[in-house]
Amino acid sequence: MRRLIRTMGAGLLPALLSVLMAAPALAAPEDEIRTLLPKDGIPSIDDPKFAATKEADKFMQPDEMVIGVDIGGDRRAYSVPLLSSHEIVNDVVGGRKIAVTW
Repeated sequence: MRRLIRTMGAGLLPALLSVLMAAPALAAPEDEIRTLLPKDGIPSIDDPKFAATKEADKFMQPDEMVIGVDIGGDRRAYSVPLLSSHEIVNDVVGGRKIAVTW
């Protein structure tokens, strides 16, 4: 720090100190909501494609977590790792519109 002060010169020291002193005032309150992504920054899956069990066994892990839905005998399994990058799937199961979220 001393080397930085010597390099900057005495004229810049007050400016640096005023910025450092104001830093806590610039910090956001703990309860402030901060937006990191723009609206619709994480795209939903609106027309999901499914694979038969034998086909899915080729690319899914045996212990891969899924969210299962069964409505009127119409059964679906939604991959949790896939949902982690999309967070929502809009689908129709058993004739009913559903949203699967993670």
